[in-house]
Amino acid sequence: MGRKGNESEPTRWGFLILLLMGLVSFSVVYIFMTSVLRPPSSLSSNSKIDSLEYSAGIANGYGEQSELKSNGGCCKGIENVELWGDAVKWGTDFKFNSSEQCCRACKKMCTGNDGPCLCDSWVFCGNKEACGDKFGECWLKKQKDVLFPDKQDGGNKVMWTSGIIFGRGKGIVGFETEYGTLHVKLLPDCSPHSVAYITELLTLRHCAGCHFYRAESRGQSWDINGNHINDASFGPPFALIQGTLEAQGTAFNGIQTEHCPIVRRGSIAWVGSGPEFFISLANHEEWKNSYTVFGFVLPEDMVIAEKIAQLPTKPDVWSNINVSVLETNVPLKIQRIKIGDGDENLSAN
Repeated sequence: MGRKGNESEPTRWGFLILLLMGLVSFSVVYIFMTSVLRPPSSLSSNSKIDSLEYSAGIANGYGEQSELKSNGGCCKGIENVELWGDAVKWGTDFKFNSSEQCCRACKKMCTGNDGPCLCDSWVFCGNKEACGDKFGECWLKKQKDVLFPDKQDGGNKVMWTSGIIFGRGKGIVGFETEYGTLHVKLLPDCSPHSVAYITELLTLRHCAGCHFYRAESRGQSWDINGNHINDASFGPPFALIQGTLEAQGTAFNGIQTEHCPIVRRGSIAWVGSGPEFFISLANHEEWKNSYTVFGFVLPEDMVIAEKIAQLPTKPDVWSNINVSVLETNVPLKIQRIKIGDGDENLSAN
């Protein structure tokens, strides 16, 4: 006698079909987003940096990136790193259950409302086996130069996790071009590995090979504030300027995926794991959470990015996506901006 079919089978197969359709849709979106910003290998191989000069600046507010403000939002550090410096809270008497709680304790001493930060770095011991009776210790510290914090050599044998906080007037680097300097606020509490790479480049002198090579305006799709215009396309043009930060003569190992918020006007983010990066001229909700954002351009400097986006370009095709490549690359170098050199009016938090 034949067995009666299970009445739940159509439902089960329908669910599997829907799941498969969802996976296919996600894959298509991922491939498209990668194609939009990934240059051909022949172009990428010419983008190398010899060295950089680093910069920091003055910070005061960035409305559209409220989730990234230093008084809240992200609170991340780097494992197997121990920062030294003058202790403002001794970990022997100050313990938490997570590195995030330790980080937030430091941030509470760096709100910018009562003068300079009393804490700009933190060290946490979160490995129970390795830390022993030091487990949970949270050391809050103050660096002589938070851009170049005093640290012990890292490695797997180091049981500490450490992070830094850039408060008001700290952590801004200048991307200097012939069209002006873009002041970029770095976000070490959101993308600490990315910021560590930038600060590593600061020990070098120049920026040979560092440049912008792609420029696409907002076109008719986004308004001057970066908001998408109803019924307009999402590109091309894609409202961005793109370049590379790979150091010439040094091995680039790639940056791990970190904080991936919605890309906003002014966001500076990696393409994949770098070294290619871009500065967005618009709010790209359609890109979802696709890119690691490690900084943002101060609003008053976006006019410089817009100027670069208007330079002469030539058409190209990357993985069946129409793009606009600059006829002449725009060299850039990263410089340290010292407080008191006429930049006191810059504003970002």
